Amino acid sequence: MAVQPDLAWRPTLKRRLLVAAGVLAFWAVGIETRLIVLQVWQHDDLVARADRQHSDSQTTAAKRGDIFDRHGRLLAYSVDADTIYAVPTEIADKKKAADDLCRALDDCDKKNRDQLLERLSLKRAFVYVKRRAAPFEAKRVAALELEGVGFMKESKRFYPNRELAAQLIGYVGVDNVGLHGVESTYDTTVRGREGKVLVQTDARGHAFSRLERSPTAGASIQLTIDEHLQYIAERELRAGVESARADGGTAVVMDPHNGEILAMASWPTFNPNQYNLSKVEARRNRAVQDLYEPGSTFKLVTASAAIEEGVFKPEDLIDVSAGMIKFPGRKPITDMGHSYGILSFADVIVKSSNVGAIKVGLKVGRERMGLYIRRFGFGRPSSPDFPGESPGIVWDSSKLDDSALASVSMGYQVGVTPLQMAAAASAVANGGTLYEPHVVRAVIKGDIRTVVLPKAVRRAILPETAATLTTIMESVVQDGTGKRAKLASYAVAGKTGTADKLVNGRYSPSQQNVSFVGFVPSRNPVLTVIVMIDSPRVGGDTGGVIAAPIFQRIADASLRQLGVVPTINPAPPVLVARNRDQPVTTASAAMSPFDSSAERTQGPPAGLAQGRPPTIVSMPASMHHGGALPDLRGLGARDALRELARLGLAARMQGVGVVVEQDPPAGAPVEPGGTCTLILNRFDSSNGRAQGRPPVGDQR
Repeated sequence: MAVQPDLAWRPTLKRRLLVAAGVLAFWAVGIETRLIVLQVWQHDDLVARADRQHSDSQTTAAKRGDIFDRHGRLLAYSVDADTIYAVPTEIADKKKAADDLCRALDDCDKKNRDQLLERLSLKRAFVYVKRRAAPFEAKRVAALELEGVGFMKESKRFYPNRELAAQLIGYVGVDNVGLHGVESTYDTTVRGREGKVLVQTDARGHAFSRLERSPTAGASIQLTIDEHLQYIAERELRAGVESARADGGTAVVMDPHNGEILAMASWPTFNPNQYNLSKVEARRNRAVQDLYEPGSTFKLVTASAAIEEGVFKPEDLIDVSAGMIKFPGRKPITDMGHSYGILSFADVIVKSSNVGAIKVGLKVGRERMGLYIRRFGFGRPSSPDFPGESPGIVWDSSKLDDSALASVSMGYQVGVTPLQMAAAASAVANGGTLYEPHVVRAVIKGDIRTVVLPKAVRRAILPETAATLTTIMESVVQDGTGKRAKLASYAVAGKTGTADKLVNGRYSPSQQNVSFVGFVPSRNPVLTVIVMIDSPRVGGDTGGVIAAPIFQRIADASLRQLGVVPTINPAPPVLVARNRDQPVTTASAAMSPFDSSAERTQGPPAGLAQGRPPTIVSMPASMHHGGALPDLRGLGARDALRELARLGLAARMQGVGVVVEQDPPAGAPVEPGGTCTLILNRFDSSNGRAQGRPPVGDQR
């Protein structure tokens, strides 16, 4: 009989197969689900994470455009500097690397070292060690030959004249962003477009990079500033502030005919190449950020309103014999111990009588005073080139009572900036038009030069009013409180100002803001200059004693630098007359202080205007003899003209200053009746130095 097989194991096997199949099916479903999650739902996030692990994009700053003065002299430009970076994934001993790097870097203390170690410990493909390192620092780090440490070039801002116009130009931060001054105001114009560098890491952790987008250089800016006049203003301002032991001061030099700022100085100052080492106080542009009560310089507004509205004529008499005037609820206002008696309206301004100015203001009335304050631009920012400029503080004319009107009439209870006061004085100087002050002359992008045109805001006063006020301001300097602003060779029109400072809500008897504002030459103005000194402590406490002498030195040196023909006892011009077919050349015309770009025409030479006979250098052709043309380089225009006249030659002259080129050249045969072309410049090629050029700081 056959034996039946044992089939009991089959159900067990079947169950096991089903369990295994279920497990495999569940495993397959899980894998598929996970793949769907990873490749569909989390795809974008995982790709981004992978990119971050293996690559890192870094922006590279564009090269900022240059900044020039009005004659093309460099005030700010960018240079290449080494930026030190590290790839943390390639650094094995991060603590040792941080220690070595810190020893190689300048001014790296324990805190800096700890911060550096923290950056090196990041799981990133790129970190900065130090941006725009000094050359000696880069050299030390390179000598270490550290694995994972490299160098890249970045643009660094450099100011060759160091402190010159520092508050005006401003400075640039480590991220190539302008932080102050013109650098900040025109940052988007000057900065350009950033580039992009992709840093990638391969499977072994080795990093490499490629440039994805090149940076685009920014536009250059030409300022209205004259480097020489800026140096003069800063030099004299500093001397005046230090002599008076004052807290600080500011000076502004303007062209009254178009609002161009030729110089803007503040003291104390700083070096923008190392701005982080300076105090905030030194970086403040006092010309637009200092709000002060102007005192008697504001009487120009009071006088303008009175003259324009026909309230007073210069010869009208005002009784100030009491020497004081009272208003309810306040101390009497005095003429500071003076008893002037009866003064003409003109003498009220000349002698700066507070009582007289108040009587004028009360007769003008609050509505008309408010109108002229607004006409002269007070109470609002004067220029878009200075976004940080204070608008000032002025009364709503409807709220002025007699006491407040009295204060405003003599320059109290009104807050102005020095730039606003300079613009107002310029309106008087140019015949009554208020121009918007501006510091940018042109923007240069590639071959395109976009000129910034002057902007006339409004007519503040009529030309007749300006002429009358100019005569009064001349008397202020000639016979009144501004005698120390007098120039030997030029007529000056100006006004002094002194105002006690508000300290803790009270007017201080020991701290004053003193100022002087004026324009020169008074009848054909080339410059408006304002000087404001904060809290002088030695030598006096009035604008006439402290600020006027600083104005005098700035104005005198600036006019001579520009070659402006004197208006007091001018030397007669040299005329070279050849014959009827040749034009007459005058030395005064050749030495005009403005180039063609200034779009300014000068009147007749002062000597001719006053009826003085010119010096005529002329010789008959028969008296000339042959010979060689001398070397005229280095001679002034007048001396060169005399020499050519002696040889029987006519002259064509171009430029201003001394002779730097001549055609025909020295040694050429002299042909009587011929013409010699002279090129003049303030740069004398014979000694290789610019005439009157300010010293340039070291190149660190």
